[in-house]
Amino acid sequence: MFSRNNLFRTLFLVLLFGVNSGAFAQKGKTKVVLYKDRLAAQFDTVKCVKNVIKLNPLIFFRGEIPIYYERSITPRLGIEVGVGVTLRNYLALSFTGDDADDFGQGTKIVPQPSFHIGLRYYLNDDLEPQGPYLQPTFSHLRFTKEIQEKDSLGAFTSGKFNTDDRVYNDIRCYFGYQMLSNNSNMLFDLYCGLAYRDRFNTKVNEDIVFQDGINGGPQRRTYVYTIEENKSPTVAFFIGIKVGMGF
Repeated sequence: MFSRNNLFRTLFLVLLFGVNSGAFAQKGKTKVVLYKDRLAAQFDTVKCVKNVIKLNPLIFFRGEIPIYYERSITPRLGIEVGVGVTLRNYLALSFTGDDADDFGQGTKIVPQPSFHIGLRYYLNDDLEPQGPYLQPTFSHLRFTKEIQEKDSLGAFTSGKFNTDDRVYNDIRCYFGYQMLSNNSNMLFDLYCGLAYRDRFNTKVNEDIVFQDGINGGPQRRTYVYTIEENKSPTVAFFIGIKVGMGF
């Protein structure tokens, strides 16, 4: 059996071990907190890049010309807003249901505004907006064109137009890597992503109907225009590069 002195000695050693363990744990925790505080203080006081203006040249072929603005809120968190205009779509992406716009006469492109807003989270601690990131984004796109009708001879009629309208509302998730230049404020933003796309389409279909001529005469042709409206969700994929300037 333990004597009273041995019991007191054991309790004293256990208590001393617990105090030392707590001190070491608190010391490590304090170190992490001090690092975060120092990084936040430098972010608020040190002159560094917190604003970025970016362009996306490749997306021009998809019929959009946007300008992006990114603002750093914390060393890891930022917000990106994009505004632009939609024009002619040069690419036909069948897997998303997109059609390339006709280059012929009788098709008039109607510019429409577009916008994007996203919250960007950088995976590494850095005073400036660079490194790997994740970004959920909401985007609104609208592509509009007017289709001029033709008469039986194939000539365009005056004042008869049908409006073809494609409206896309996207919830996107990007993964990317943004790189600032070492000797200037130029940057490159490489990204890829996946989106859930809600489509509201008003599609103009042009068909040619041939009819037998009167009293055995030549066949007559008539251009028939129909409006097809549908709402259908789909999945869209993205990959690209943005270039910009930080300040």
